Amino acid sequence: MNKSQLVEAVAKETKLTKKDTEATVNAFIKVVEKELSKKNGKVQLIGFGTFETRKRKARTGRNPQKPGETVKIPASSAPVFKAGKAFKDAVNKK
Repeated sequence: MNKSQLVEAVAKETKLTKKDTEATVNAFIKVVEKELSKKNGKVQLIGFGTFETRKRKARTGRNPQKPGETVKIPASSAPVFKAGKAFKDAVNKK
């Protein structure tokens, strides 16, 4: 499912217009991005899951175009999502 399909599905579920639904989805994404860009930022939705960042250490890698050459990869933060128990149970329901 891509973003436009998500907007269409949510609009159908909520009986809102696609325009209003798209604005809501975009606002949600913007708020999560803004919160995760803060130090120790975290968005926790009980029953769904948690969006947070994890620190990645600086490391040495290999240049794929020149396998003998090493490249320094700087430290960074990576966004992660951890599914909540209720969400996991809903997905695994048979």
